[in-house]
Amino acid sequence: MAKRVLVLNGPNLNLLGIREPGIYGSKTLKDIEALCRESASELGLTVDFRQSNHEGELVTWIQDARATADAILINPAAYSHTSLAIADALKAVGLPVAEVHLSNIHQREPFRHHSFVSAVAVGVLCGFGALGYKLALQALAEKL
Repeated sequence: MAKRVLVLNGPNLNLLGIREPGIYGSKTLKDIEALCRESASELGLTVDFRQSNHEGELVTWIQDARATADAILINPAAYSHTSLAIADALKAVGLPVAEVHLSNIHQREPFRHHSFVSAVAVGVLCGFGALGYKLALQALAEKL
């Protein structure tokens, strides 16, 4: 049976393609979803791809993943820098977690340099744009 990866996207990622393309690129979230589905298929994985602007909804999805996923790929967006709740939920479910950021958060404003999620992730990819999702899926496939 194919291993299942829950792919979560945080706030404002629904605006990809129109929101600050100089920072986040021109690909839309639908483009990234298609890339993830294609990559997952090649790797023998399945993906459940979701986006929410609501912290609590992301936490609930993470908690539910205990019964529905084998790993989590997350782009927590701005919640990276603020959400202990998301980090705690990821830690509590005990699944391998890959953290992805489209931009290099370490080249940006100082408040973006720290991510609470990084401490519970098996790996972090930032600055590779949409390719980061594909690379994270490859890494999770190896981990699983």
